[in-house]
Amino acid sequence: MLDLTYETPKPKVIAGAKHDWELVIGMEVHAQVASQAKLFSGASTKFGAEPNSNVSFIDAAMPGMLPVINEYCIEQAVRTGLGLKAKINLTSAFDRKNYFYPDLPQGYQISQLYHPLVGEGEILVDMEPGIARLVRIERIHVEQDAGKSIHDMDPNMSFVDLNRTGVALMEIVSRPDIRGPEEAAAYIAKLRQILRYLGTCDGNMQNGNLRADVNVSVCLPGQYEKYQATQDFSHLGTRCEIKNMNSMRFIQQAIDYEARRQIAILEAGGKVDQETRLYDPDKGETRSMRSKEEAHDYRYFPCPDLLPLEIEQGWVDDIKASLPELPDQKKARFVTEFGLSEYDAGVLTAEVINADYFEKVAAGAGDGKLAANWVINELFGRLKKDDRDITDSPVDPDQLAGIIRLIKSDAISGKIAKDLFEIVYTEGGDPEKIVEDRGMKQVTDTDAIEAAVDEIIAANPAQVEKAKANPKLAGWFVGQVMKATGGKANPKAVNDLVASKLGL
Repeated sequence: MLDLTYETPKPKVIAGAKHDWELVIGMEVHAQVASQAKLFSGASTKFGAEPNSNVSFIDAAMPGMLPVINEYCIEQAVRTGLGLKAKINLTSAFDRKNYFYPDLPQGYQISQLYHPLVGEGEILVDMEPGIARLVRIERIHVEQDAGKSIHDMDPNMSFVDLNRTGVALMEIVSRPDIRGPEEAAAYIAKLRQILRYLGTCDGNMQNGNLRADVNVSVCLPGQYEKYQATQDFSHLGTRCEIKNMNSMRFIQQAIDYEARRQIAILEAGGKVDQETRLYDPDKGETRSMRSKEEAHDYRYFPCPDLLPLEIEQGWVDDIKASLPELPDQKKARFVTEFGLSEYDAGVLTAEVINADYFEKVAAGAGDGKLAANWVINELFGRLKKDDRDITDSPVDPDQLAGIIRLIKSDAISGKIAKDLFEIVYTEGGDPEKIVEDRGMKQVTDTDAIEAAVDEIIAANPAQVEKAKANPKLAGWFVGQVMKATGGKANPKAVNDLVASKLGL
């Protein structure tokens, strides 16, 4: 691991009319388990299927149907807990959370309140190089998702799609350690990255596979430190929950609005009501949804259809042994093994597929730094311009490594390499063969280069005198020689010869 000293970022401070205020944020992230079957039935979890086509008798709550735990979903939740350095509870239990809603056929949700599968863990959230926030995870519990109510298909009726009913969710609950909107977005991004590396959730926020309930409160400076010392939540102020956020940009906007709303209430002498709110992105504001329920409002009790879940330590150890290299580990290795900057290593490890691509290029090119430069600047830049991702790249790792090998062997210059990259990107082909067939090899014959330099100098005596008076102008001769040779002359050889001929 990297031996880095991280600075804790300062909390976000919002100036009110009377006081400065600090934000305190905790998050409850619902991550859909990457599994082909639901938590308690064998029904498909495929997204985009015809409404009510992926529904078993269990999902529809038909009489006499009993849930059966999907072991793979539990394994995925354990894998997630291990990836977040969390405690795995060998004994956990499911509870019924009772409430009525049209898209909840059973009239209750099977969840875990009293005995969750995963206990305390942590995430290190990088804000920028050298600055990070440690966010503590309180728990991860496994539960089933509800269905979806559809209100825009008919002016007089609402419809219900039960395809999502019973899909396995991991609710990942953080401590109130997040101190600003940007940190909240960075936390979600880091959590999503880890889940994707683990393969336990695809992190697709657009499809609702990763969504967050954001708890926001404000307090006067110094109160958060009192909470840390006493663990007394009263120091943090009354929190409001912003429900079902699935956009990092909207999360930041909602937090900022909600904090300012609470500050205005408190400074006017009012009291913030604990409630659940929704964010309206069109109006840029939160609005009240319902008063915040407590556990007793749901009449929780142990699910009578499911025995306590008992798992063996050996099974957990096997899962731990199969964990992949996670983002922080991979980033640290890229810095030490390839000599990359922390920033470049962070860019390359943002997505596991990008990191894998880079490693193949580095292995083929034999130069990690040069490979990183080409992957980040040339390839990623071009893919972004064309609105493509690495899975749709026209240039495969072997081709890019081939271009870099040609640079390292002085067969081509950096300028020719960019032209070659464009040919490979648009037409494909083997870089070495393209260079050979199209006469793109760099001119390294010093006699030929010297002849071109002599010709340019002889034809421009006035420019020679200027360059002798101001050596910086020697670059003009270099440019003319490169132009005369079609950019094929070795730039270092040209620079050396020009300097020598001009007596610089």
